[in-house]
Amino acid sequence: MSIPAAKARLRPVAPSDLPTLADIHAAGFDHPWSADALRETLDGPCVAGLVAGTDMKAAGFLLIRTVAGEAEILTLAVSPTARRQGLAAALVEAGVAVALAAGAETLWLEVAEDNAAAIALYRRTGFVAEGRRPRYYARTGGVAIDALLMRRPLNTGRG
Repeated sequence: MSIPAAKARLRPVAPSDLPTLADIHAAGFDHPWSADALRETLDGPCVAGLVAGTDMKAAGFLLIRTVAGEAEILTLAVSPTARRQGLAAALVEAGVAVALAAGAETLWLEVAEDNAAAIALYRRTGFVAEGRRPRYYARTGGVAIDALLMRRPLNTGRG
């Protein structure tokens, strides 16, 4: 599915999206979230979900939690067939808008240090590395990868 970001529609996650979102997550992560896990996360306090795609089909999504002046991107995934078209950046910026509307001053995320494409995206969208969690992500085959903690201030001219 090829959907340029300019033609993608951003909307809140609907319950009917969850199986598709679980499939998208499975295509991008060694330990994907199931539809039930996505539902439980979305049912949690202060969590919002956004979908990018067409009216009929999701191509990517973002889950974000905002609490006490801070927000965290919990997960971001784009279907392999829809990558490199600006959907992830559009989702990040929509997440920034959600965080700002909820009063957040800082947006955080964790990303595997070997995920060069995601790190480049986050840097392009205003995030800076602030720390590291050693051996945070378990890869298939038992390899452990550090997580980079990244932060984007939202109370500047950039947010």
